Amino acid sequence: MEAGYALFETALGPCGIAWRSAKIARIRLPEANEEETRAHLLGNSDFPENAPLPGWVKKIIEKMTNHLEGKTQDFSLVPLEMDQLPDFRRKVYETALSIKPGKTATYGELAEMMGHPRAARAVGHALGKNPFPIVVPCHRVVAKGGKPGGFSAYGGLETKAKLLDAEKK
Repeated sequence: MEAGYALFETALGPCGIAWRSAKIARIRLPEANEEETRAHLLGNSDFPENAPLPGWVKKIIEKMTNHLEGKTQDFSLVPLEMDQLPDFRRKVYETALSIKPGKTATYGELAEMMGHPRAARAVGHALGKNPFPIVVPCHRVVAKGGKPGGFSAYGGLETKAKLLDAEKK
């Protein structure tokens, strides 16, 4: 089974990506330092160190790096390991993928798009556990009235604002 992880430098700092069986298993936005990024990316998993970086992962890293530099990318075809996620979370992430760069949707609008109009709070909770930030654009989901809402990545709302600003360039 092809698996591994890599840390890579971006305009926001060192991000991480882990893959398994030709799918992205996790993505991590920068933490306070590279060691914390690695620790949060890996958690208690057993992704091998120093695994060869497959070409398809290199392309995704390049797209993510470009995106964070303000060169908007399309991530709709990135293969994501969502098979073991609960159905509701998977549906939240799949629906969030439809929000185009430079656009936002509220938690309530996303819930409506999924056919669960009263599930705005549950949508927010699911997005707080998003294992694929940037690719699954949880940063594009905001609170009612255009308020930023929450953001669970290191740096919180400041990081969310940077991600949204990168898409406006």
